[in-house]
Amino acid sequence: MNQNQLAQGIVRSIIYLTLIGFGLYAIHLLSSLIVFIAVAAVTSLIGRPITVFLKQRLKFGNTIAVVSTMTILIVLLFGIISLFVPLIIQQGENLSLLDVNALEMKINQLFEEIAIYFNWQETNWKNWLLEKDWMNTLNLEVLPEFLNSLLGWVSGFTIALFSVLFITFFLLKDAQLMERAVLVLFDSKNHRRLQDSFEKIKNLLSRYFIGLLLQISILFVIYSIILVVFGVKNALIIAFLCALLNLIPYVGPLIGGMLMLLLTMTANLEADFSTVILPKSIYVMIGFVLGQLVDNFFSQPYIFSTSVKSHPLEIFIVILISGILFGTIGLIVAIPCYTALKVIFKEFYADNKIVQSLTKDL
Repeated sequence: MNQNQLAQGIVRSIIYLTLIGFGLYAIHLLSSLIVFIAVAAVTSLIGRPITVFLKQRLKFGNTIAVVSTMTILIVLLFGIISLFVPLIIQQGENLSLLDVNALEMKINQLFEEIAIYFNWQETNWKNWLLEKDWMNTLNLEVLPEFLNSLLGWVSGFTIALFSVLFITFFLLKDAQLMERAVLVLFDSKNHRRLQDSFEKIKNLLSRYFIGLLLQISILFVIYSIILVVFGVKNALIIAFLCALLNLIPYVGPLIGGMLMLLLTMTANLEADFSTVILPKSIYVMIGFVLGQLVDNFFSQPYIFSTSVKSHPLEIFIVILISGILFGTIGLIVAIPCYTALKVIFKEFYADNKIVQSLTKDL
C-alpha cells in the first residue's frame, strides 16, 4: 500500500466518521419525531386487524375502513383518559389547598402505628421513622408547583397525540409506506425476501400487541374486583395503572405492587392500623399476587406461544440481556425487536443451524 492509498483511506475514514457523527446528532435532534413514528407504527399494528376485518368481511373501502379504525382507537383512548380526569381534578383541588403540616402529621402517625404494631419502639427503626427530621427531605411544598408544571406537559401531549394520529392514519391507509422507505436502502435483488419478512413481522407483531391488550384487560379485571371488594378509593384507576405497569417485564409488576400497597394504605390514613389498614393491605396484596400468578402461568405463556412463537425461557433470556444493555426501554422493546430479527434471519440465513433452531416454529 503506497502513501496515496493510505492517505485516501484515512480521508475516507474521516468522512465516514464525520457522516456517522452528523447522523447520530440528527437522530438526537429528531428524537421526538422518531418516538412519534415508533408509537404510530405500534398503533397501526394494533389497528391493522380491525382495518383488515372491515375491508375483507364488511367490504369497506380502504379510506372508510381506516377512518373507522382510527375512530375506534380514538374513542378507546379518550375513554381511558376520561377515567383519570375526575381524579386529576380532585387531586388538583386538594393540592392547591394542601395543608403540608397536616399531611406530615398523618404520615408520621401512620409510621408510628406501624412501629407500635411491629414492636419497633426500642429499635433504630423507630428512631429513623419518628425522631429523624426526614420529612423535610421530602419537601412537600413542591407538590402544588408540580401540579402547575402539568400544564406544560398537557400542551406537549396534545402535540404528540395529533402527530401520532396523523402518522398512524397514513400508515394504515398505505400499508406498504414504511416498507418502500426501507426498500430504497437495499439492492433490488433482496426486495422480495424483505417484503416477505415485513409481512410476517406485521402479522406476528399485530398478534403480539393485541395479546398485550388482552393481558392488561385480564389483570385490570382481577385488580378491579380485588380493590372494589375491599373498598379502596379510585379502585378502577389504581387497577388500570398497575395493569399498565405490567407491560414492563419483571420490573413493572414490582412497581405496580408497591404502588397498589401504598395507595391502599394512604387511602385509609384516618383508620386504625392494626384493625383496618394492615388487614386490608394484606388482603389486597394477596389478590395482587394471585393476579400475577394468573398472568405468569396463563396469560404470558399463551401470548408468547401464539403471537411471537417463542419459548418463555427464550423470551426471559432476551429480555434480561436487553434490559442489562439498554435499561427500561430495552425491557419494553426486547420482544418486538427480537421477533423482527428472527423473521429476517430466517429469510436470509435459513441454512444456518442456529437460525433453524430458533425459528423452527415461525
